[in-house]
Amino acid sequence: MWDIELTKQAAKDLKLIRAAGFGDKTHSLIEVLQRDPLSPIPSYEALAGNLSGCYSRRINRQHRLVYELHQDPHERKGVQYEGTARILRMWTHYEGLGRR
Repeated sequence: MWDIELTKQAAKDLKLIRAAGFGDKTHSLIEVLQRDPLSPIPSYEALAGNLSGCYSRRINRQHRLVYELHQDPHERKGVQYEGTARILRMWTHYEGLGRR
């Protein structure tokens, strides 16, 4: 199981996603990330360039869930995690994303 972390921007994006009616789809994608962030279903894309090391999954034609993985096994509240899937953005494609 993977721990999920949202950036401040991703938390803001989540509100927009829910208001636009894509909350259920996004929730199911987050559940996939918790189980196996590299699961081939639904498909994902490894990003390149300044987003190398990040991955993207389609929410709809316009919006993507963009995340990065950190292999940091840890325990929280009695649950063992293989690592952390850090969600960077969920609204629009890759606008405003650059390496931190």
